[in-house]
Order: sequence, then structure tokens, then C-alpha cells
Amino acid sequence: MTQPPPGARRCSNPKVVVTRELPDRVMARMEALFETTNNRTDAALTREQLQAAVTGCDVLVPTVTDAIDAELLAHAGPNLKLIANFGAGVNHIDLRAARARGIVVTNTPGVLTEDTADVTMALILSVPRRLAEGEKLVRSGAWTGWSPGGMLGHRIGGKALGIVGMGRIGQAVALRARAFGLSIHYHNRHRLPAVLEAQLAATWHPDLDAMLAQIDILTLHTPRNADSENLLDARRLALLRPHVHVINTSRGGIVDEDALVAALEDGRLAGAGLDVWAHEPAIDPRLLALPNVVMTPHMGSATYEGRLATGERVIQNIRMWADDHRPPDQVLEGWV
Repeated sequence: MTQPPPGARRCSNPKVVVTRELPDRVMARMEALFETTNNRTDAALTREQLQAAVTGCDVLVPTVTDAIDAELLAHAGPNLKLIANFGAGVNHIDLRAARARGIVVTNTPGVLTEDTADVTMALILSVPRRLAEGEKLVRSGAWTGWSPGGMLGHRIGGKALGIVGMGRIGQAVALRARAFGLSIHYHNRHRLPAVLEAQLAATWHPDLDAMLAQIDILTLHTPRNADSENLLDARRLALLRPHVHVINTSRGGIVDEDALVAALEDGRLAGAGLDVWAHEPAIDPRLLALPNVVMTPHMGSATYEGRLATGERVIQNIRMWADDHRPPDQVLEGWV
């Protein structure tokens, strides 16, 4: 039998609290398998509700909108031994505090790769080609018809795409981008195996700063943690050439938004495509005012198929834990 993770205990019918409304099929399956309390209001639990939840459950199923920090976990009851996150990112969970209390944390990697890569590619196309501006122009009623100089943008074929973070999503973006004629450049902590690098026709840049000075479009696919906080700050934004477009579908906070606004307002960047924000759902009004910024509401993973697959992955992690097996998606020490 697979050895159980630290802090695990056999719990054949665990008490599970789900913090956000999930697809009906997922909620029904959880209720059939576990003693589940689902949140069917599609509103985030308040801090008080979260605190009450962690005091009485065996398993908490949070989402990115829940701040599972040390102060909250200090209120956790002795039976809380698993946080089965609904989603891949875990920067909203204090992993050190969880481990200190013997609580296993799992996530759902891989299931949203294709969905997020699709939205990334859509933004890579939309920003240089000014698709959002064009759509607004048509809706405004001010469009007077085709003209040789109307709504001119830039083609992406032949341009250099820089990818920061060449994990599953970064690689999926690279595959799509190659089909549009982009050359692939990437910065990653570790270089890809030669066979994969050849498959993607990708050039590795061990020095991020050096890569930034050579690319035409930049897309970010790195987790948010202490190392990546404000990774793209004012100094690094200054390394990008004025015609560059910046795309972020990873996490808010990886880009210094004040520095980004300043670069866009001053014409030191051509545009940006943003699906995530530093203080969601609040968005800097200066970004809202810029016509060369395409904004989407954190919808990179928003597909029916993806939500169902994520729910099934959460259920699998809970069932494995309840049977005293190590959950397949346990978040390990390297995340901290």
C-alpha cells in the first residue's frame, strides 16, 4: 500500500466543506461520496464563515478567492487534515502554516492547461491586431466603413514570442504560437530536455533580462510566489522595446501594475493583454482607461469541461486521502 502522507488519517466518510458553488455534477458526486456541505450561492464565504468551516471539517475545498492564511489555520479544528484546492494555483494558501499543523494540501495541475493556453493565444492575437478596440468601435456606431488606414495593427507571424515559465501551459502556448509563425524563446529555472526543445523549436535563455531585450511579445506562465512577486517590475519593463505587447494569464502580482501603467501611458510599451489582476476583482482605473489594453475577467480556465475535470481531480485527491493513500496531487515542499 502507498504510504500515507504526514498528518493523514483514515476517514471513510470525511466531513467536506466546499467554499464556492461548483458544477452541479461535481457537487452531487461529492454529496454522494462524502458528508459534504456545498456552498450553492456562488458567493465567496466570509472570513467568519471560513473560520467556522475549518473548525468542524476534515477536508476543506477552497478556491483562489479564499485566503487560507496562518491566522485562519490557527482556528482549524484537530480533524482538518486535508485542503483539497479546486484549482492549480496555491498562492492563496499558507503552505508552511498548513504543514506545521500536519495538513496535507493538494491542487489540480494539468486539467486547465489547454483552456488557459487557448485564452493566452487569443490575447496574443487580440492585442497586436486591436480586436477589442475594433469591437468597441463597431458597437459605438462611430465606424464609418473600411479605409486603408483604419484600425491598423501588427501581424504576429515572424515575431519573437518570449515565454516566462515553460511548464505545461507555457509549452501548450508554444505549440499554438508556432502554428502562427512565431519564433519561441523561453526563460525557465531549468532547461527543457533537448528533444522537447527541438519539438517546440524553442530557444532557452538562462538570463531573463537578456531575453526581454530580444522579443516582440511577452507572455507569463509562472506561479505566484516569493520569487515571482513583481517579477516584471519597472526595471525589467524598461528592458522591453516600445513595440512589445505583454500578456499575463498566470496570476496577478507577477507584473508590477503601477510600473505597467506608467510604461503604457508613456508609450514605452505597445499594449497588454491581462486576464489576472493584483487586487481582484478591483482593477486599476488607469488600466481601464487605456485603449491598448485587452482585459478579460480571470476566465483563462473558464470552460465547462475544465470545471468538471477540476472537480473530478479534487474528488480523486479526497478519496485517496480518505483511504490512507498519498493523494496524487499533493503539493510538496518545493512549492514554498
